Order: sequence, then structure tokens, then C-alpha cells
Amino acid sequence: MRVLKIKDHQMWTLFVLPGTLLLILVLGFPAVQSINYSFYPEGGGTSLTLENYSILLEDSVFRQVFSNTVFFVVLSVASHLFFGMGVALVLNMEIFAKPLFRLIALLPWVVPDVVAGIIWRWMLDPVYGALNDLLLKIGWISNHVQWLSHPQLAMLSVIFVNLWRGFPFVMLILLAGLQSIPSVLYEAAAIDGATRWQLFIKITLPSLKKMLVVALALDIVWEVRRFGLIQAMTQGGPGNITEVLSTYIYKQYFQFFRFEYASAVAVIMTIVLLMVSLPYIWMISKEE
Repeated sequence: MRVLKIKDHQMWTLFVLPGTLLLILVLGFPAVQSINYSFYPEGGGTSLTLENYSILLEDSVFRQVFSNTVFFVVLSVASHLFFGMGVALVLNMEIFAKPLFRLIALLPWVVPDVVAGIIWRWMLDPVYGALNDLLLKIGWISNHVQWLSHPQLAMLSVIFVNLWRGFPFVMLILLAGLQSIPSVLYEAAAIDGATRWQLFIKITLPSLKKMLVVALALDIVWEVRRFGLIQAMTQGGPGNITEVLSTYIYKQYFQFFRFEYASAVAVIMTIVLLMVSLPYIWMISKEE
């Protein structure tokens, strides 16, 4: 009986090929179909056209949704970086029960988006919500606040919940970077009389530059794609106040059945994500 022998330098194909084929099937085929749909007119036309992109650029709702997405992503990522950095610095110190606090800090990231959205929707309920009840008891508010239906508070409430949900991801990346900084650098600077602020500016931040780029790029990609949390909390309402690109595409495709238009919006969203990812891809390829 003849036994098939595989050379060592060919072995990697057996491990990579199944995952590659699955990736092409699950992601590649829908992506190609979406691009294809985006060039066909709505209503079942057969000729290729840029009509959907023309409609998209003239659509005031799309412009509002795009603006909402930029606002949501900028505030979410900025708060993740600020809060994540602070928690990472604390967890990198020698504190009591450090493993327990690290576990507590990671718990929000474990909760699925939809579950977190449903929990916080009930907590922010104007009548039965725990937040209004707490604020009323301590005297910070005098009336029940419509957190998710107020035009000026809805988006900020979603961003606040997204801060709670998403900061552990950035914290984990930055904490790994902090632990890789040699302690001798801090010891030498401390001997020279450097303050804590100077240690942070001169040693910590420069040493975390690559980790900050990674955290920034990946978090932006995650936040542009954020869907479950917003859909569970507000479904894009009130009106279009909390509508972002991901929820807008979902509504156009599955509620209004505008497949071609939704595909065009998805293509624009993909282009934005690729542009955001370029610095990260360039940094990784440069290291290799």
C-alpha cells in the first residue's frame, strides 16, 4: 500500500486552506455580491449604473446617518482610549487583589452587544429604570429623564453605554504594552528626579506608540461596525438621532428591501473601513 508523503514546506497548506476556503465562502462571496448589486438600478434593471451612488450622495438621511456615525465613532474611541489608558495604568500598578480587579474590568467586554443593549435599555427606562431611581434618590434630578427618547440625550446615552461595553478591549491592548516596558527606564528616570507626569510623557507614551496605533485602528473598525448594541437600545431612534451606518444598512436591506441601495451604502462603509485600516496595515507590513 502506497502512503502519501507530504513535505514539511507543504504542510502549511493543509492548515491554511480550510480556513481560507471558509473565509472566501462566508465573507468573500457576500462581499462580491454586494458590490455587484450596488451597480444595478433599483427595481430589477439589468444594466450597470452608478444610480445608487448618485441617490446616496443626494440623500439627506444618509448624510445625517454618516454624520451620526462619525460623531459616535469619534466620541466612543476617544473615551475608550482615555478610560482604557487610565484603567490600564491602575491595573499595571502593585495593588491589592490585582487579578480580581482585572477580571472585573474585563467583564463588560464578555457581555454580548445585544444583551448589553437590552440590559441598559431597561436600566435607562424613564419610569422603571434603575438609573432614574438612583438619581432621584440622591437628588441629582427632580423628574424622570427620557434618556433614550430625548433628541439631545439619546446618542450620548448610547455612547456612555458603549464606553462601558468597549473600553476593556483598549485597556487589554494597552495593559499588554505597559507590561512590556522595562522597569529600569522608570527607575533611571526617577533617580534623575522625573515626576510621574514626566515619566508618563517621556517614557510611557513613546513606548506605547505602536500599541496605541493598534488599539486606535481596531477600535475604530469595531465602532464603525457596531450594530447589536444600538439596535437593541434604540433601533436608530428617536427618528434618525442614533442611526448609524450599520443600522441604516440593516433597515434598508431587511425592512425596506432596497437591496441595491443598501449594497451601495455597504460599499461606502467598506471603503471607509479600509482607509482607516491602512495605517495599521502599513505598520504591520513594515515590521515584517
